[in-house]
Amino acid sequence: MLCLGGKRARATHGSMTGLPPILTLQKARMSTLFDPIAAGALQLSNRIVMAPLTRNRSPRAVPGELGVTYYRQRASAGLIVTEATAISHQGQGYADVPGLYGADQLAGWRRITDAVHAEGGRIVTQLWHVGRVSHVELQPDGGAPVAPSAIAAKTKTVLIRDGVPTFVNTSEPRALRLDELPGIVDDYRRAARAAVEEAGFDGVEIHAANGYLIDQFLKTGSNHRDDAYGGSIENRARLLLEATRAVVEAIGGDRVGIRLSPVTPANDVVDADPQPLFEHVLRALGPLGLAYIHVIEGATGGPRDIADRPFDYAAARATYRAAGGTGKWMVNNGYDRALAEQALANGADLIAFGKPFIANPDLVRRLRENAPLNEADRSTFYGGGAQGYIDYPALG
Repeated sequence: MLCLGGKRARATHGSMTGLPPILTLQKARMSTLFDPIAAGALQLSNRIVMAPLTRNRSPRAVPGELGVTYYRQRASAGLIVTEATAISHQGQGYADVPGLYGADQLAGWRRITDAVHAEGGRIVTQLWHVGRVSHVELQPDGGAPVAPSAIAAKTKTVLIRDGVPTFVNTSEPRALRLDELPGIVDDYRRAARAAVEEAGFDGVEIHAANGYLIDQFLKTGSNHRDDAYGGSIENRARLLLEATRAVVEAIGGDRVGIRLSPVTPANDVVDADPQPLFEHVLRALGPLGLAYIHVIEGATGGPRDIADRPFDYAAARATYRAAGGTGKWMVNNGYDRALAEQALANGADLIAFGKPFIANPDLVRRLRENAPLNEADRSTFYGGGAQGYIDYPALG
């Protein structure tokens, strides 16, 4: 039997623990997916996390009764991270995704958090500003989306046309002025406080991944600025750190997670040298007392290893720990039970599952029992109603 450090447990009468041999062995037992864990202030019943999943079922950015059922069904996850949720109207990038900037939106989320808590679950919301991954039809007064630099993303977004979700090219963005950035940081602060105090969330996750605004500032492919927010690693990481510190000040670091994707090419964002960039970020995050770090390994929804963009995740985690980071380490991308158990043995604390939760509201039970998984209907992923959202069967 191996302990967390990978060494064999010694069950001898001369053990320094002073415990009987059987108890020494029990203490050395490997953690499993189904063991409880504390991530900051978040007391989780197991280590299985429902990853954020955009489903485009919140007309006018207001989560409704379908969402109440959807999230309640999945409350057996140790932690639910909601679908990405816009911190402002400007931060909206897809049709019918929820927000955190209106009273009706917060009230809708409150019904969801109450339902999850009634089932014994824990739920945090993912704070989202899409930056350039948007369309003029979704922006205030039909304005251009904003970005670190006026570089269009070679990607698509979703509009609802004639009641049908339709993928369209993103609109040309404009570069944010220097004097606009404090307002965006304030939007993160305000949204975090509202999420906890008004909507009833247990905490928040800052979305700094997958080619959205914070990730756009981080990476050289999308950030060509020559001011205090561009050029050097320190400058490109400035917005991420300002937003994170603002959120920590608002609700406490022990209720805050952050999602990072060092090498994914999602939404047309890449960096020329991600290892030093993300080690700088993790070094700066270390002292903030975060609940967890959520890392997408490889390409989001794609290969875990990218030949032309290698990344040493173990070194990144070690950098975070050396900087005093105590947040739990959450990993994500294509995990099944076997891979998840291997990741726990290698030092991960939490495993995020995305698409399996779409079709399997009782995923925790299915993983525990090694039961077969329902197949997801991809045609119902984005937009629509109950079909493909709340009608997947649980085990009998």
